[in-house]
Amino acid sequence: MFPTVREVLELEPVRNGAPRVVAGERGLDQAVRWVHSSEVPDIATLLRGGELVLTTGIGLPADEAGLRRYITDLAEVGACGLAVELGRRYARRLPAVLVRTADALGLPLVELHRGTPFVAITEAVHSMIIDAQLAELRAAEEIHQRFTDLSVEGAGPAEVVAQAAALSGAPVVLENLSRQVLAYDAAGGSAQLLLASWEAHSRAIRPAGRTGFDPGSGWLVTAVGARGQDWGRLLMRVASAQARYVVLIERAASALALGRLIDPDPEGPQRTLLQALLNHSMPVEEVMLRARALGVPLERRMLVGVVVRPRVSAERLLSEMAVKGLVGALDANSTGVLIAHATEEVIRIFAEKVHKLDAGAIVAAGEIVSTAREARRSLVEAVQVADAVRHPAPGVVRLADVGLAGLLHMLRDEPRLQTFVERELGPLLAYDARNPREQLLEVLRVYLECGRNKSAAAEHSHLSRPAFYERLARISKVSGADLDSVQACLSLHVALLALEALRS
Repeated sequence: MFPTVREVLELEPVRNGAPRVVAGERGLDQAVRWVHSSEVPDIATLLRGGELVLTTGIGLPADEAGLRRYITDLAEVGACGLAVELGRRYARRLPAVLVRTADALGLPLVELHRGTPFVAITEAVHSMIIDAQLAELRAAEEIHQRFTDLSVEGAGPAEVVAQAAALSGAPVVLENLSRQVLAYDAAGGSAQLLLASWEAHSRAIRPAGRTGFDPGSGWLVTAVGARGQDWGRLLMRVASAQARYVVLIERAASALALGRLIDPDPEGPQRTLLQALLNHSMPVEEVMLRARALGVPLERRMLVGVVVRPRVSAERLLSEMAVKGLVGALDANSTGVLIAHATEEVIRIFAEKVHKLDAGAIVAAGEIVSTAREARRSLVEAVQVADAVRHPAPGVVRLADVGLAGLLHMLRDEPRLQTFVERELGPLLAYDARNPREQLLEVLRVYLECGRNKSAAAEHSHLSRPAFYERLARISKVSGADLDSVQACLSLHVALLALEALRS
């Protein structure tokens, strides 16, 4: 991080010159990239921006127009300040035109009332700059090492986000494309305040580029994804887009993307095999070999994937039924089971035993398959069905039981579905965030659920017909959709169902 003009004025060699700021005080917090001493009047042509210029003034123009042009050129090239040593060209004070022009342009203008070697100032400032750059290099190396270690250890999103917050000292949030929070760390602050009305707040954060800073909200944002497919955003609340923060957030995003591609090998041999089937992390032949070694042969067996929520002791239930199967926790709330010798009767009895333990449990099952190679499809189907079930259900829940809403619920983590929702409903969601009293999305929902019957929808919305019709016209204008078109309304209705699935 470069020192500011204000910080440079506090250095010992500068204070020895008795500095006095006579113009452009509002620019004192500009960063000093370099210090340059010169007595030539066209010094601006040699600068690149961010320089503090030192001069005795002996080479400055004699006329007011020349002095005005000299200051203007410095400001236009991006110089961060001008310090003039009095005594050689100007005895007690700088010319008024110099002061007025610098003040109008916001260029800090400093009088040095005592002689001081410019080389001492140059050395002091350049030492500060080099030290700051070295500190940034060390910080970048530490960031690189920390996130490399996390990637190697197979750290999850929560660990990566926590590390980013610890290194930055700032709140960090990981969200998906629908602005739902996947992980966060409030950095010692209030999580409730951080996440209050997050979706509406996040929609207002629109930085430029893949990584950018939104000064209005104070969030530094970068996209998260790999192989050309973004699936989320990582946000860090900082005061400015310092290079260190940019490196930090981009390295954290890389670790998150890598973690999504490479699943860690979980503990427990049976759980390992279930995860291997789900994630293609092990050849099927090796899974079959290891399963046989565990006493669960999968060859020449009818197999079915089952997911139970909340977790139960499924291995004990299978043992009571004298049925073989692989059992393992899929997450903190789900048990995965791959039942061998599967029949509809076996699945029914297993579900009955689960519900005796917990009447509110969900038992989701995939299709019965005949090979271990197809077992993954059955397990994935069971997981998707379990994800789609919103309320406890008796018996066994299958794919045919979940309907369109369930299908969309299964696909809620699919970036393409999230992109579809954003494309169809994004303008309305943004409008509602800015105008919370109107709630156009709810009006649209009622209209579609009433079969596009405007009179019935107006009654359900508790609005007069003219007011309801005016809202529909605004929905059409904001979304760009023709509400008289069956196709457009079908697309909007599916998007609303998908949004509900995303928010559930």
